Amino acid sequence: MSQKINVAIVGLGFGAEFIPIYQQHPNANMYAICQRTESKLNEVGDQYGIEVRYTSYDDLLNDPNVDAVHINSPIPNHAEQTLKALRAGKHVACTVPMATSVEDCIEIVKATKESGKKYMMMETVVYAREFLFVKELYEKGELGKVQFLKASHQQDMEGWPDYWPGLPPMHYATHCVGPVAGLLKLEAEYVSCFGSGTISEDLAKIHNSPFAVESAHIKFKDSDLSAYVYRSLFDVARQYRESFEVYGSKKSFEWPLIEGEDPVIHTAKKPEHEIAEKVATPDYAHYLPEEIRHFTGKGVYNLDENAHLSFVQGGGHGGSHPHLAHEFITALIEDREPFPNAWQSANWTSVGILAHESALQGGALIQLPDFKELA
Repeated sequence: MSQKINVAIVGLGFGAEFIPIYQQHPNANMYAICQRTESKLNEVGDQYGIEVRYTSYDDLLNDPNVDAVHINSPIPNHAEQTLKALRAGKHVACTVPMATSVEDCIEIVKATKESGKKYMMMETVVYAREFLFVKELYEKGELGKVQFLKASHQQDMEGWPDYWPGLPPMHYATHCVGPVAGLLKLEAEYVSCFGSGTISEDLAKIHNSPFAVESAHIKFKDSDLSAYVYRSLFDVARQYRESFEVYGSKKSFEWPLIEGEDPVIHTAKKPEHEIAEKVATPDYAHYLPEEIRHFTGKGVYNLDENAHLSFVQGGGHGGSHPHLAHEFITALIEDREPFPNAWQSANWTSVGILAHESALQGGALIQLPDFKELA
């Protein structure tokens, strides 16, 4: 494949992590960058030798050379910038979550269909090496029949800027919803969630969200499976953890309790003391073009001096960044839906939004819209 996609990156904090990946991908041209702060824009542009630079997002979208935008702006801007890009005839990759309301998720799915352009939510966990390892076990039949899925995302967000303080835990839930839905490509049908504990009053009043922890059950459509996910952001003592666990009839996979330790495989029908064993999770760089394989093992943006906090706390996001970029670019080249596509991204994002609504209603069952029907 000799075709190249002209990519523009919007937001150069976490977003700059992806610049060298696109620069070295054989089918991408790292064409333009966009940042409101001109000094930051020029600093990054000079560092990576990118000539086309915009402080205005609208000016970027008016550039006919831009094929696709990769949005890494603050969460409140995701929906507006995505809709503008799709309606301007650009393909869109966007960091999580897709939007902050179910209504905006619906609009993005509709806009993707109307524009004929591709949308991909850049959910790191479904391209992390641990998820790829479990996916491989599943596809080889080693798990047997999958019986239950579970995930968590716990993080201390004290000191994070802007919109983070007091955020309802489930409003940023895709890191745990994505893997439980994504392994078997299931569609969440309805959700029930409970809040537990309370955060400090100064944080709680920002979003009128008192809960320290929110825990939800998800029922999947046309499946006998359900999943359990839980989230915490403030006032809970826990090392950073994005966990994903799957229980099968033959084998089960459990995430380590402590960062840096190996996960555990449980194998049925063995002597009790042999059922559980620790396993090393392999890297999956061989799935990638040779030019970007080395990015699974390290960060790329100011690695030593100023690594982005989400990358440091997130354990490097499981080597997912080059996989995400590769999936987006190859989906465009091959004219196919990326994973996750617009309706899947809307489904995963809305699980969290509606889970919080359920928690405020004492655990009420709340149905999700049928995003697949809209796509």
